[in-house]
Amino acid sequence: MTTTAHPGTNGRGTAGDPGGSREAGGREAGGRARLGGLVWLVWRQHRLVFGVLLAAAVAGVVWCVVLRGQMAGFIDSHHIAGCSQISLVPRCAHTQEAVTEFRDTYGSPLRLIEVGLVLLPALIGLFLGAPLIARELEAGTDKLVLTQSVGPLRWLAAKTGLPALVVLTATTGLSLAFSWLWQVAGDEVSGFYWYSTLGFHSLGPVPVAYSLLALAVGTLAGLLLRRTVLSMGVTLAAVVMAQAALSQLRRYLLPAETAEFPQNRPAQLPDDSWVVGQGNYTRSGARLPDAPCDPSPGYEACLRQHDVAGQYMEHHPASHHWPLAWIEAGIVLAVAAVLTVLAFRAMRRRHG
Repeated sequence: MTTTAHPGTNGRGTAGDPGGSREAGGREAGGRARLGGLVWLVWRQHRLVFGVLLAAAVAGVVWCVVLRGQMAGFIDSHHIAGCSQISLVPRCAHTQEAVTEFRDTYGSPLRLIEVGLVLLPALIGLFLGAPLIARELEAGTDKLVLTQSVGPLRWLAAKTGLPALVVLTATTGLSLAFSWLWQVAGDEVSGFYWYSTLGFHSLGPVPVAYSLLALAVGTLAGLLLRRTVLSMGVTLAAVVMAQAALSQLRRYLLPAETAEFPQNRPAQLPDDSWVVGQGNYTRSGARLPDAPCDPSPGYEACLRQHDVAGQYMEHHPASHHWPLAWIEAGIVLAVAAVLTVLAFRAMRRRHG
């Protein structure tokens, strides 16, 4: 699969390589290594998808940088850092109009970036992961490659290794840029909170992990199903199901904290706290998950009858964001690794 220069009688290359400009092993005469062999083949086959993904990543990073500068300038000039539309912070008492203007101006760009990062894993699975192997098997072109002294496992390693590197580079750059943007505009000011479905799936290692999972799912589906369109459908369904399932399990990945509010205190948590449960507690410490009394003229008497001492809230504070993100990303990457191992085992079983 590499280009080899065969020296003639004068020590120069053949007519196909005038001047002996290339040496064996895919190196140029100057000693500089060039892209060759299977890596070159994989790049050539998927260069359009690679190019679109990398270009989109660069454009997204530039957009986040520009947007961060604009948002930071607005927040500083209006002194609304940490303020929300309804805030108990004294210094935010007269900032409601400025916060509303900020959300009207920058809410749509923020939402668009979030949606793009949430959809990115599914798009990678659809247009890169699923066709990666399925298209080769469906067209029979894998037989041509495997007759060129290339083992099946080496071929599969090249077919998955370079795409994984491209996906890792592109998604990591986008995630870092958006996380940097979020430091300025996230949570209270924008009203887009870290614990929302879009917010959590677009920050930190989470979009990177799901993108690699989508690539692994698409590769295994293509290898087993050998049909491109069918593999794309299975990959899309699997990625969506994985995101939905972990969204339901997320609150349990880390123990929630409990805040208690006596009867004479208002039950109020910071806006960036993710409330996952609430109810009443009695003087003995017992918890009543459901409100035991309905608002009515006899409400106070009902509370005394149940010995209610106050309200409690189970919540994940903002400090739980990154631990939860890394735990979920670790689970997703572990599943992606297992699927990759299964793909190599399937390839070995198929080709002995």
